[in-house]
Amino acid sequence: MELKPTKPLSGFIELLPAAQRFVDICATRMLGVLRTAGFSNLDLPAIERAEVLTDKDNWDEIETQMFLFQKGDTKMGLRYDGTVGLSRYVAGHLNDLTFPFRASQFSKRYRGERAQRGRYREFYQMDMDIMGINTLSTNYDAEIISVIQRTLNSVSDFIGENYVRVGSRPFWDALFDYLGLNSAQKKDVFILIDKRDKMGDQDFAEGLADTLKNKKLENEIKSVFINGYSNFVKKSDKLDMAINELNDFMKKLSDFGVKNADIDLSVTRGLAYYTGLVFEFKLSTYPELGTVAGGGRYANLSEKFSKTKIIGVGAAIGFSRIFVALIEAGKIDLSKFESPVVAAVLPMGDATVSFAMSVVNALRSKNIATVAYLDTEKKFKNQIEYADKIFAKYSLIIGEDEVNCQQITVKNMSTGDQKKMSLADTIKLLRTEQ
Repeated sequence: MELKPTKPLSGFIELLPAAQRFVDICATRMLGVLRTAGFSNLDLPAIERAEVLTDKDNWDEIETQMFLFQKGDTKMGLRYDGTVGLSRYVAGHLNDLTFPFRASQFSKRYRGERAQRGRYREFYQMDMDIMGINTLSTNYDAEIISVIQRTLNSVSDFIGENYVRVGSRPFWDALFDYLGLNSAQKKDVFILIDKRDKMGDQDFAEGLADTLKNKKLENEIKSVFINGYSNFVKKSDKLDMAINELNDFMKKLSDFGVKNADIDLSVTRGLAYYTGLVFEFKLSTYPELGTVAGGGRYANLSEKFSKTKIIGVGAAIGFSRIFVALIEAGKIDLSKFESPVVAAVLPMGDATVSFAMSVVNALRSKNIATVAYLDTEKKFKNQIEYADKIFAKYSLIIGEDEVNCQQITVKNMSTGDQKKMSLADTIKLLRTEQ
């Protein structure tokens, strides 16, 4: 019989136990920050109706970007981000939620795009959103940024320091109006700005020239990336309003305890649904990872699901983008995560299993990570080698003598020292190793 492949599909992540323990520890720390910030964790469906996932009617056009399938007459797809499902959820539970509503999500997402290093077809993402009905203070934008920074700081021993760059969609809208760009030019220039970092200065300049065909307008826009907004103060009420909002917000970030924050008007976060201030986080130690978290303000989260105006600020942390990428690059010392086992219980023969299992149960009841080797017909050499391979800190050897005296031979796997101890003293010793 021909053997089937054991390798997962391209772009799907599969970790060995030590690596999985590492990412689990990081997730636990980060989710703890969200919990203390009062976010309600949501576990929304991985599958949504295709009409929920997209506004497009052309099935062929979107199937390259999403995993789509059909059952009977129902077209469905796997979620590609957390926002769409959240939009549907909030609109469907308006009368059941208290606003401002804080929601967090930590779940797998799926994208049908071509897999490449650092970009996966199946990946974990960590989202946080704060939503209000009709209005929402920009204080919440500052809080979201402060929570993201605290979340990233909780794993700084692995990823180093982070910094945040803040941009403004209203600034660009005001500038385009001031410069008299038409709607097509606005859209094209905005796309160029969004892709500027990847394009480089020369390609960006050429793109502006092709789009605007006006040297003065080209220079005005390029000046933003040289002098910031300084050339546009007092040029229009709309520009002044956007600039003042940005200045006030940076002061607010300082008040919220956010460190390493600067204005960067090249941060635009695409053409999607952001309508206000936007932001991106990067890692000082690992700049090659690019943007590791980002988000911004949106004017109407659930407009295609409800007539109620829901304003929000949201962000996502690229969990797999950070931690799996660092593992693959060899940046994480996984030897620290080889095993969670404190004690390996080794019963020598079937007659000792009863006492051995009473020891196992007693240790586990005290939350001491314990594994029993139950192939009792195997030689002691095999058992102690197993304890060594799973990196157990101690081996608890139980033979006939131990059963008779109701004691345990405790072997320190690092030093090789061993001695007989009572169960109570064994528990006391092992609890110090947790």
